[in-house]
Amino acid sequence: MESYNQTSTDFILLGLFPPSGIGLFLFILIALIFLVALFGNLSMILLICLDTHLHTPMYFLLSQLSFIDLNYISTIVPKMVSNYLFGNKSITFIGCGVQSFFFLTLGGAETLLLTFMAYDRYVAICFPLHYPIRISRRVCVLMITGSWIMGSVNSCAHTTYALHIPYCRSRAINHFFCDVPAMLTLACMDTWVYEYTVFVCSTLFLVLPFVIIACSYGCVLLAVHRMRSAEGRKKAFSTCSTHLTVVTFYYVPFAYTYLRPRSLRSPAEDKALAVFYTVLIPMLNPIIYSLRNKEVMGALRRVIQRICSVNM
Repeated sequence: MESYNQTSTDFILLGLFPPSGIGLFLFILIALIFLVALFGNLSMILLICLDTHLHTPMYFLLSQLSFIDLNYISTIVPKMVSNYLFGNKSITFIGCGVQSFFFLTLGGAETLLLTFMAYDRYVAICFPLHYPIRISRRVCVLMITGSWIMGSVNSCAHTTYALHIPYCRSRAINHFFCDVPAMLTLACMDTWVYEYTVFVCSTLFLVLPFVIIACSYGCVLLAVHRMRSAEGRKKAFSTCSTHLTVVTFYYVPFAYTYLRPRSLRSPAEDKALAVFYTVLIPMLNPIIYSLRNKEVMGALRRVIQRICSVNM
């Protein structure tokens, strides 16, 4: 590996799977999770498109979340699986930059989209009469467009910096994808200014949205508590708890990873935490939103019945 590092500009991803039986087990598990995530998110997108009962702002946002998750996990897992199967852990300099760009863009877009989904639930429960005006189709499109633009701008800044700093002889990134903080450990210069920038960006894209979501659901819980209808309270609690579950599993590992200084981080811990927000969450999102949602399950039954009636 040492001679390779001296003669090539490619990076080496050390990966997640150790060369043992445990590594094979983890490989099979990650591959299965990837297939479940692909099937689940594709199914959610198709179901929302096919069933007119789900043509509402909330499910329009949910379809975008599934689209982001579908691309999010596809940015990371195929390369990781390919490296393990073929034993070639290298990734080109440009390929590393492209992977980092899409990872940061999709991750930033998802954090903002989850915040907008919390706002959707806040308006729907606290101001139901104002919902058609505040959460119109146009507003949803603006929310989604804003998520992609802000995620892309943030991603461009970080990726451009990572591709323009000088790297030492070692090109071995102790991670399973091109994570910029992991790449900076190979830099031949002091990166404390950039690390401070990462802290500020993580605060803007993780802490601030999480605070907004927490405040939104605080208001929602108060509104739900005042509801006279037991069925309405149950439905509201079910919807909110679903979203909070997704938010917690996504934000907490992400924030814990990127808000810590380098001196307190370890590669093994970073890789374990990264599995949550790069692999598990894209699989869990469609499962959580479908199995705990009567409207989605009802739409699934209607679509299946429609398909069966056409075939008959």
